Amino acid sequence: MTDIKELLLSRIRDVADYPEPGVMFKDITPLLADPAAFTALTDALAEIVVSTGATKVVGLEARGFILGAPAAVRAGVGFIPVRKAGKLPGATLSQAYDLEYGSAEIEVHAEDIGAEDRILIVDDVLATGGTAEASIQLVRRAGAKVVGVAVLMELGFLPGRAKLESALLGAPLEALIVV
Repeated sequence: MTDIKELLLSRIRDVADYPEPGVMFKDITPLLADPAAFTALTDALAEIVVSTGATKVVGLEARGFILGAPAAVRAGVGFIPVRKAGKLPGATLSQAYDLEYGSAEIEVHAEDIGAEDRILIVDDVLATGGTAEASIQLVRRAGAKVVGVAVLMELGFLPGRAKLESALLGAPLEALIVV
């Protein structure tokens, strides 16, 4: 696993003062542009899908789509996008959550998740955990079981892990890299 962590880290670019002064943005586009690194990432996430017994992967807008969809395909399970409010046509379930300054809302198609589903939630970065926690609540409200959360990178200096561990009720939180 150390080799994959080194490979993935070597393809993540730090961008200072983006999107605002004082923030160090973790840009994964170089990783996505490298077929060997992107394949290694997809394989690692697919292994987590299989090991958790997930029947579907939920990917969080927008980079969770990029990571979760190929992992779902590789693992042979379905993929469900969780979108920002107002982006999905038809009947949806929504979940509001608080941000540092304000609030937001996410949605999923109501018919895409059922009581028999075992859901792994996938995203690129775990920071404060607000969006992931809201997605856990959304999946449970749809009647499905959350079998874990998997992320490419956890920002260990932020409180996301503590927030999610209580929300996950014992399901695993897997971060391929912690910075």
